[in-house]
Amino acid sequence: MASLHYKYAAMNSGKSTQLIQAHFNYRERGLRPYAMTPRLDDRAGVGVIEARVGLRLEVDTFSRHCDLFELFKARIERHPTDVFILDEAQFLTRAQVYQLARIVDELHTPVMAYGLKTDFRGELFEGSYYLLCLADKLEELKSICWCGSKAHMNARLASDGQVLHDGEQIEIGGNERYVALCRQHYIQGKARG
Repeated sequence: MASLHYKYAAMNSGKSTQLIQAHFNYRERGLRPYAMTPRLDDRAGVGVIEARVGLRLEVDTFSRHCDLFELFKARIERHPTDVFILDEAQFLTRAQVYQLARIVDELHTPVMAYGLKTDFRGELFEGSYYLLCLADKLEELKSICWCGSKAHMNARLASDGQVLHDGEQIEIGGNERYVALCRQHYIQGKARG
């Protein structure tokens, strides 16, 4: 039976590594995965999922206005597909999360979504909120703060290294702009020991 999976974590938890590994595992077993990433995330290039450990996967992209159900339905008519894998799922809209649920329920295809749970202000992203509500299976991946404690906060850093708590929710960036922190150090604004 197909399921909607949401694998979430703070920054630097290995989400992209696990996604690329899952894609590889499906292909290695003769199955046909289809992966996508948001067009707005161009850190490694448009349509590229890149893990910090050096793995890369070129994929198709989607925008906030894309109907993922219709896109996937049209795709499987041309190319049989065994699983739909999405990166940076926090950027999905409410409607798109419901479209993923329809892919599972109506097209009987498993969906694996990977993303952040919260933004740098400690608030849920729209996509994360609805995935937490609708997913059949939730899995939190672990990340570590500089102090060794579990990190579950994504801190945005100013150019001088100070932790920011205000600003626009979405600002694309990597290790130069964000750091995973435990709750204590996030609240204290301590990005380093």
